[in-house]
Amino acid sequence: MQPRRFAQLDVFADQALQGNALAVVLDGEGISDAAMLEFARWTNLSETTFVLPPTAEGAAGGADYRLRIFTPAGELAFAGHPTLGSCQAWLNAGGRPRQAQRVVQECAKGLVSIQRSPSASSIDQEGLAFAAPPLQRSEVPASVQAEVLAGLALQAEDLVAAQWLDNGSRWMGLLVRDTDVLPRAQPNAAALRALGVKAGLCAIHTPSSGAMAAEPVLEVRGITLTAHGIAEDPATGSLNASLAQWLGAAGHIALPYRALQGAAIGRAGRMRLVADAQGQVWVQGQVHSVLTGQVIL
Repeated sequence: MQPRRFAQLDVFADQALQGNALAVVLDGEGISDAAMLEFARWTNLSETTFVLPPTAEGAAGGADYRLRIFTPAGELAFAGHPTLGSCQAWLNAGGRPRQAQRVVQECAKGLVSIQRSPSASSIDQEGLAFAAPPLQRSEVPASVQAEVLAGLALQAEDLVAAQWLDNGSRWMGLLVRDTDVLPRAQPNAAALRALGVKAGLCAIHTPSSGAMAAEPVLEVRGITLTAHGIAEDPATGSLNASLAQWLGAAGHIALPYRALQGAAIGRAGRMRLVADAQGQVWVQGQVHSVLTGQVIL
């Protein structure tokens, strides 16, 4: 065990302590898988990450660093807020990307590009955006939809569309008819745990009078599985990335749009979803450094 640089950050919020907390161990070499998982359980955050040098293959592809992402229950191939938060922590600690305005992260899902905002006033306030990984999506059988809706205390008439969404983190995306449905959802931990479903509920805000030219707004709730039951995520990059890819392709919402998440648990998660000229979806958000120091691992 040895001292290692450590940071805790708040991701996807306009101001600190309103988004999704992340723990980052910046010197991840030499830590066993078991120790990584044990530390992730100890932090008791939705994700804890470990930054390592890229593999030879990753370096050949342009990676600046490699990231391993752990929940208290196990390792993830990809997750959104750990991607932006770890990138910001790496930059804050003196990391120098090969490209001035782009960082390339290697993770189990592959290489992920992260754009840096040139208009940022300081490194701690810098805006970042990650390129949404390729999405695998499929139809959800009606019987499974019914079971999940029952586990959320919602009715069939509340639902507009449902899809399985997998970009390294698997969700059931549920588009409901309006934002009034979202606060009515009451997750049943035992039911959802038995189904093994992480539920990503969303609804499109009705444009207010005189605001027709403004970007659309999507309200989101992310109901996650934990080692001991379920919880609600305050701001989920992987879910919002896959929702944008699905809803945009299906014609439910036009990009760019803003996403709001976390209201049900007293948070104010904020992100912006955009598509570039090649159709690549990007998830933009702010990252705030909250704690820095050392951890003994």
